[in-house]
Amino acid sequence: MNLYLRFFNDEVLVESVEQAIDFLSRIAEIAMSEALCTELRHYAEGKNPYPKRFKVGPKVYFIVIKTTAQTMEEFKSYAAEAGNSEERAQNEREIQASAIVAENPGWYQAYIKFKRVLPVEETSKFRYVDTEFEAKLKADSVQDCYNRIVDHLRNRADVDQRSQFPSVKGRNFKAEFLGMRN
Repeated sequence: MNLYLRFFNDEVLVESVEQAIDFLSRIAEIAMSEALCTELRHYAEGKNPYPKRFKVGPKVYFIVIKTTAQTMEEFKSYAAEAGNSEERAQNEREIQASAIVAENPGWYQAYIKFKRVLPVEETSKFRYVDTEFEAKLKADSVQDCYNRIVDHLRNRADVDQRSQFPSVKGRNFKAEFLGMRN
């Protein structure tokens, strides 16, 4: 396992903790203490796969990342790929969001699971209970379908106003387009 170290614009990829300590010792702003060396060794030998920040002054840190990369170019290409996957995920979220508001009038089969407020008997307290509701309805879009169902539930006498409804983008709401039947 190699270590990538970065302090502002100074960065290096090393094969051992001793090389990392040598790199950090050459930076004037970092005072290498025995405690800092021990902490760096514990991180390098530990099972924690996440990057770690080491504080070397007020609001001044250096970062250490464990990596299997053998060269700096290989390490940088991993970072570029991670950025690309983040961009893909963002694009997928944008596509999903546009599908929610896209005009598609017709019939929908919709399901929602919400937190319904129910009073606790013989007390003034209440509790939240997961409640499922399913309906077929005519709507202009998935967003319109969601709005109609939530409005319907909020206007029912048996549903308390404190009940909590999921987001239209969440996993507790689903709507399937059934078509343009009359």
